[in-house]
Amino acid sequence: MTDSSTLAITRLTLTDFRNYAGLRLTLDAQLVALTGANGAGKTNILEAISLLAPGRGLRGAVFEDLARQGGGGTWAIAAEIDTANGPVTLGTGWSGQSEAGDGGSRLVVIDGETQKGSGALGDYMRMLWLTPAMDRLFAGPASDRRRFLDRLVTAFDPEHGSRILVFEKVMRERNLLLEETRPDAAWLSSLEAHMAEAAVAISAARLLGLEALQAHIDETRGHSSFPWGDVSVEGEIEARIATTPAVRVEDEYRNILRDSRGLDRAAGRTLRGPHRSDLMVVHGPKQMAAGQCSTGEQKALLIGLILAQARAVKATIGTAPVLLLDEVAAHLDRARRLSLLEALAALGSQSWMTGTDAQLFDGMGNSGTVFHVEDGTVKEVMGS
Repeated sequence: MTDSSTLAITRLTLTDFRNYAGLRLTLDAQLVALTGANGAGKTNILEAISLLAPGRGLRGAVFEDLARQGGGGTWAIAAEIDTANGPVTLGTGWSGQSEAGDGGSRLVVIDGETQKGSGALGDYMRMLWLTPAMDRLFAGPASDRRRFLDRLVTAFDPEHGSRILVFEKVMRERNLLLEETRPDAAWLSSLEAHMAEAAVAISAARLLGLEALQAHIDETRGHSSFPWGDVSVEGEIEARIATTPAVRVEDEYRNILRDSRGLDRAAGRTLRGPHRSDLMVVHGPKQMAAGQCSTGEQKALLIGLILAQARAVKATIGTAPVLLLDEVAAHLDRARRLSLLEALAALGSQSWMTGTDAQLFDGMGNSGTVFHVEDGTVKEVMGS
């Protein structure tokens, strides 16, 4: 049974989304397991849920591509959510064709009211996820770790994602302006002032988010089945924010942008700023950079980070975020699987998990429900 203070999806409806012509799930469980063969559509359900939060979802897919093959080219997702402030209905979908005729637009509706964008979903839904594509996060490009970091921060502060969008939009405008033979210097200065303001806010939020995350990592150090880590962010704006008043850092970065116009023009991009920062993680017990650890160690470390982040979010806002854990148990031994289920139950989060075998989720007890997914249908096979 879900707790009244837990953020939880109680009903989920999909229409022409991925391989689902129509799906309606009614839930009253804290732990939800979706089982079935590879390609059955388990991850598609997690992806649909992820689109109830700001952003482009756990796959980052083009919205047009989410429409069911053979359908009408549109898709819709709706959910009834229990929150600490009462129930709310969230919906999002793809119209297939925007009023401007530019190929389509995403719709977001909250309690029947159409919203201007997906950012409004952050006022109601906090969410974290793990996918198999993230298993090599620590050994991959810095851009992947930076996006992961910013998703963690957004779970604390929904406005963080909006700040990043503003920074990236203005940066693109500056890059385009620099391509001109004689760019307008006043307009460049205005864009750089906006970039500097957003950059400082982004960097400050990252530092605050990582400080809270580290505190909750340290709480379970030595008595968790998942290794603890030391986390930090490597970036010149973050480094300055840690020791210098924000107003001064803003001025400094604005000057950096002004003085780098020639180099940025030659490179065709902005070379310095928070879009170049990197999340650094050290495997605590081994005192080894996470990227140098084995794949299994990286997976366990990543799970530990997500659990700590969920605890940190709960401590900050009073409610644990919804967790989407795709194929999370496949490479864990039985002891760690049970430890994960125990940690999720203690957290109080509604957690959605996928796996090919229902036996992977033995140990959920009365707090869990198992569904079998096959050919666009979902059937409950075990529940509380």
